Amino acid sequence: MNIVNLGELNSLFNQFISEIRNIEIQNDTMRFRRNLERIGEIFAYEISKTMNYEKKTIVTPLGETEMNLLKQQPVLATILRAGLPLHQGFLNYFDCAENAFVSAFRKHDLEGNFEIQIDYMSSPVLKNKTLIIIDPMLATGKSMVFAFNELLTMGNPKHIHIVSAIASADGIEYAQKYLPIKKCTLWIGALDQELTAQSYIVPGLGDAGDLAYGAKSEL
Repeated sequence: MNIVNLGELNSLFNQFISEIRNIEIQNDTMRFRRNLERIGEIFAYEISKTMNYEKKTIVTPLGETEMNLLKQQPVLATILRAGLPLHQGFLNYFDCAENAFVSAFRKHDLEGNFEIQIDYMSSPVLKNKTLIIIDPMLATGKSMVFAFNELLTMGNPKHIHIVSAIASADGIEYAQKYLPIKKCTLWIGALDQELTAQSYIVPGLGDAGDLAYGAKSEL
């Protein structure tokens, strides 16, 4: 699996990653969502460089010109709810893309252990299309693999881009083990080495869904 870490490059991208991590800036939920959106926009631009293009004739008021334009729009797939701001950033750039949504969550038992469950999935046909699966955090990697397997019921994509703002080393290892390595590219903004006993990334940023949309009830 090809892994691209945009955070290793010196660019404004790292400013947005630093702000979604910053405990003081996180208090502004609108800014947190907007920073995730901007991170999504940068990921979308970088991924667009890897896609296929074709020449098309564009008619202007004064003549014609040939331009290389995207041959096929991707399918943007998001794991709810935390992925929505990042998804919007992609949609700002791939504005004619098809979209898919997967509701995956951690089902906890009384001992604090959990398993991933899928509640809902909506997707177009994926056969021979480019699929971009978007989730801000790749912690254990299990939600991503579950979502991918659920999406595969809609057809076999020609290439899959996995996108996470922050990933753990364990999450990447799990994804490499259970995703089709030859046709997957993993895009991350930062790589962290640790997970807590509750499988939160350290230093990470906390719960991206809660920071974007407010704390959820554990009942």
